[in-house]
Formats: sequence, structure tokens, C-alpha cells
Amino acid sequence: MKFTDLFVRRPVLAIVVNLVILIAGLQSMRALSVRQYPRSDIAVIRVSTAYVGANADLVRGFITTPLERVIASADGIDYMESSSAQGLSTIAVHLRLNYDTNDALTQIQSKVAQVRNDLPPEAEAPIIQVENAETQFAALYLSFAADALDQNQVTDYLIRVVQPRISAISGVQRADILGARTFAMRAWLKPDRMAAHGISPSMLRDALARNNYLAALGRTKGSMVSVNLVANTDLRTAEEFRQLVVKQEGGVVVRLGDVADVALGAENYEEDVRFNGEKAVFMGIWVLPNANSLDVIRRVRAEIPVIQAEMPVGMHAGIPYDATAYIEDAIREVLTTLSETLLIVIGVIFLFLGSLRSVLIPVVAIPISLIGAVFLMAAAGFTINLLTLLAIVLSVGLVVDDAIVMVENVERHIHGGTPPFRAAIDAARELVGPIIAMTITLAAVYAPVGIQGGLTGALFREFAFTLAGAVIVSGVVALTLSPMMGSRLLRSGQSERGLAGWVARRFDALRRRYVHALTGTLRYRPVVFVVWAVVVLLTVPFYLFSQQELAPAEDQGVVFSVIQTSANSTLDQTRIFAEQVADAAGLRVFSA
Repeated sequence: MKFTDLFVRRPVLAIVVNLVILIAGLQSMRALSVRQYPRSDIAVIRVSTAYVGANADLVRGFITTPLERVIASADGIDYMESSSAQGLSTIAVHLRLNYDTNDALTQIQSKVAQVRNDLPPEAEAPIIQVENAETQFAALYLSFAADALDQNQVTDYLIRVVQPRISAISGVQRADILGARTFAMRAWLKPDRMAAHGISPSMLRDALARNNYLAALGRTKGSMVSVNLVANTDLRTAEEFRQLVVKQEGGVVVRLGDVADVALGAENYEEDVRFNGEKAVFMGIWVLPNANSLDVIRRVRAEIPVIQAEMPVGMHAGIPYDATAYIEDAIREVLTTLSETLLIVIGVIFLFLGSLRSVLIPVVAIPISLIGAVFLMAAAGFTINLLTLLAIVLSVGLVVDDAIVMVENVERHIHGGTPPFRAAIDAARELVGPIIAMTITLAAVYAPVGIQGGLTGALFREFAFTLAGAVIVSGVVALTLSPMMGSRLLRSGQSERGLAGWVARRFDALRRRYVHALTGTLRYRPVVFVVWAVVVLLTVPFYLFSQQELAPAEDQGVVFSVIQTSANSTLDQTRIFAEQVADAAGLRVFSA
């Protein structure tokens, strides 16, 4: 007795085996994360070093170049990019595909530590961050603006209230503030006054450092009272900063207000964000790489009405960009295509088999095979993305083959006079080898796509193995559930009556015409060989002249553009050019 006999004789066992596959797949659907494309381990380590007051040439010579020299000796680097701007050095280290990010980060940290003492003392400590190269933009951008509040107050509210609440949402990696105006005391120096009093910028810096100091002195204890001691010279208001003594010589006291205009302003005036023509502050929401971006952004959207209800009067929020909207639309289109594919396949099977009882067997096998493939996806650590969904769509036509072959073989035995139960046993025994061979062959066809290296292999690995997994599950279903259903549903004589009989007669007529056409074609074998050779030879130029790209370009309903102005242009000049481009293109969001 072969193992297929067990499932025909024990229908409960066959049902339980397939229910396990079905339940495991349904449970795995809830655990899979959703992405636009498969996750690829392409990391970028960014080293940022601030050198306040230094121009781009100074930053490049004393910060960027020494760091680049030592970082280049680390392992796993594909290539490096660097930029030196006013007061900031940025080095982007692109790692090789699938290289251990932790190992590279450790090496780069040790390399940077080697030259830390060689950098200018005024330079801040380098900040090293790890980023994912495939996500250049945040998943969601929020816009905040107010009529009665300035940008400093809006930024302060976002930092104190909104940013912590958004960052605390499960799955959110970070919430960046763009166009921020963080409160800072600004001292706008007057060179003529400073020259008259013989004061240099470094003297002002030292005076500010001495008079903005906090020390922990401990505490004093008496017999009845204990007092904590604090010595601080910190200044809090603009007037206090104006009265700060920066020089005292010969009875002459020079205060900060004498050589500078002191005002409560912002740390940075080099960024400007506009939304629908008005000034705004943006917040970029980044999702963790292993999180379901659709669920995370859905939770963020659910939190936005709560945040809006607590915002100050006159302050409002908007959503200029949501990357998950395109992903949801794309996945919805794929699911619609999958539904249409299932209906077409079921309709074609019914037209060819001509019996509802016969159609029911492959119809049941299709969803079990597809859902079972989802369990294999979860076991392999895959995600639900456009390529895995494409594999599911393509596998519909493959997973149904094994079940149809089993149904046809059972009907052949029944048509020969064998009882349905015995016919199912005999048919399953005959098809054990062929179905296993078909399954292995189809899986082996797609496996090489999944094991190739490079970025192409990283993208199509999930596609290939998902397709192969669906085929493997379909083979299991065809050997366990299909013969059992055939023994219970198929009846003798149904292929000669009704629609099934009419379809059988039409196929007999088509078979006769095909035999006649094939006989005539074999009489002219040289012509067949010539046509075959021409078709084979034409594939070479067709392949060479075809356009090649990693993925087709798609309209996602958003435009990201970069405007480059002259190196000495100010923010006001850049804003003018950005407004002109926005007006010409009809854009409603831009930042300078």
C-alpha cells in the first residue's frame, strides 16, 4: 500500500493535513510585514561632524579629508561620498550588499576614534548613524503651521509635545523635524564696534562660556536643615545677555550689548519649508525596517486627530505626503488581479471539465496552495510586497495543474468501469512519481533566480522562492486532498451527459483536426526547421535591442526634485528660485 492510499481510505486525515496548511498560512498573514519591494541589506553609515564657523575649504581640509583617509581602510565598503559645507562635514559610507552592518559600524567607529584628537579642538565629536539606503524619504510627512504663532513657537511645541508622542508609536523608528526654528539666543556681532574696543570673536565666546556655567557643589547640612548647593552663572533673558561683561580694562566696562545685537531667535536660519504657499514645519515619520509600514502609518494617522484636538488655537496640521498610499493602491490592484485570475482559471476549468463536481476539486486546491505558500514566506522571513504578490498571481496557473491531472486520471479510471473509490486509489498510485517530478521540475526552474547574487538576486529571491513554495504545496495538496475528494465527488457516467459530454465531444473533434494538421505539417519538415531557426535567431537581436532596467518606472503621484543654485546664494535667493519652479510645475509643497 502506497502512502496515497492512506489519505483516500482516511479522509479525515487528508482534511486535517490540509487544514493545518490552511491555518498556518492564515496565521502567517497576520505576522508578515508589508513593503513595496523586498527588503535588501544595503546600509549606509553616515559620519557627520560639525565645525561651527568654519568655511567649506577649512572643513574639507581639517575634517573631511582626515576622516575619509582612515575610514577608507575599513572592510565592507563599496564606495564613499562626502560633502563639505559651511560648518558641517558629511561622509556617506555605502556598504557592500548583505555585509554585516554591525561589523562595519564597529570598524568605522574605531577608525574615527583614531583621528579624533587630530581634528580641530573646536570641532564637535563626529556623529555616526546607520541608515537604510533603500529608503531615501520618510514614509509620512506631517505639516504644521499656525496663524498666530511664529515658527519658533511651533517648533518648540512639536519638540515638547508632538515628537515624543509620534516616536512612542509602535514601529516608528524616528520623527525628524524639517524646517525647525529651535529657540536660541542670537548675538549678531558688530565688527566696527568690536574693532574699536579691541575685542575678537574668541573673546566673546570665552566670556559666554564663563558666564553660562552650572556646577554641582554638593550640599551643606546643619543640625536641623539640609540645603543643596548650586552655583550657576547661566543667563536666561536677552537683557541679561546684553549686560554680560566681555571686557574690563582701565575702568572701562564693555558689555555684550555694546558690540552685538542680542535677540531671542533660532539656532538655524538656513532651512525654509512651505506648504500650500505658507510657512510650515514638517515632521518626517520613518518606519522601522522590520515593521509593517501600512500598520505603522495607520496608527500614526489614528493619532493625528488626537494631536490636533490638543494643539494651540490657530495651529493646524496636514499630510502633504504619504508613501503608503501608493503601496496600498498597488497591493489593491494586485489583489484585484489575483481575484480576476482566480475567476478566469475557475471558468476555464469548468468549460474544459464540464462538471461542477470535477471543478470543485481544483477550486479547493488553489486557495490551500496559495495560503500554504504564505506560511513558507513567513518561515523564510519574507514580506508581502509587489514581487511576492506577483509570484502568487503567477502561481495560480501552476498550482492548479497537479489537481487537474489527478482529476483527469481518476475520471479515466471511472470511465473504464472502475468504481470511484478504487479509481481514486489507482489514479493516486500512478501519479505519485509524475506529480513529484512535476513539482521538483517547476521548483527547480525558479530556484536559480533566487540564488543569484547582487541586487537582482536580493530583489527576486522572494519572488522565486515564493513561486517555488506555492508549487511544492500544490504537490502536497494534489497527493493528499485531491484523490480523496475525487473518490467522494466523481461519479461514473457524468462525463457522457450534459455539458461534460458536450465538451468531451468537442474535444474529440478538435483532436481529430489537430491530428490532421500535424500529419500535414510533418510532410514539410524542412519548412518547419527553417521557421524554427528563424525564430531562434531573431531572439538574439530582439534581446539586444530591448530596453533594460531593474524595475519599470511607475507614476507614484509625487515629484521629488533638487534645485542647485550658486554656492554663494542665500536662503532668500534659493527661495525665489524654488517659488518659480513650484509655480511653473503647479506644485503645492516645496522646501528650500
